Amino acid sequence: MLDENTKTAQLAKLREKLVKSQDGVLEAIAANHQLSTRDVLECLPEGHQVGVDGSAFVDVMEDLTHWGDVTFLVHTKDIILESKAPVPAGKPAGEFFNFEGHTAIGGHLRYKHCKSIHFVKRPFMKMDTCAILFMNEEGEAMFKVYVGRDEKRKLLEDQIVRFDALRDRLSQQAA
Repeated sequence: MLDENTKTAQLAKLREKLVKSQDGVLEAIAANHQLSTRDVLECLPEGHQVGVDGSAFVDVMEDLTHWGDVTFLVHTKDIILESKAPVPAGKPAGEFFNFEGHTAIGGHLRYKHCKSIHFVKRPFMKMDTCAILFMNEEGEAMFKVYVGRDEKRKLLEDQIVRFDALRDRLSQQAA
């Protein structure tokens, strides 16, 4: 763990670097600077990310059920697991948010562990990306949902519209 002075210096160094280029795997950038992934998100230049409280979890998940095929991604130190499919409906039950039905995306999420949700637009590998990152208390991604792409690898315009509308609605509610 970094002391406050070192962390402040690392954050300043990272902000400077990210003004020039936001490309790279967020978790790798965090590890290289001894910071959390949420710290990296918060260092992105203005307009590249908007964070809202994790209490919007169920609202965001319900909205995602109307988007069509997205990329649902889980990134740990040992695996990056992707599933391209529609987000199924789900509902809270006890401490879990349970997906309904059996599709390519399923299971049980500890939704109360979600402390913040970040709407991120940035270049990655020379392509525009839009992703929603669900962050836990430690500042690491529980999972990510990426806007889908067409057969030419172009972001789906209708999903960008939905992404922007959801981000704007939730950030205005928080203000």
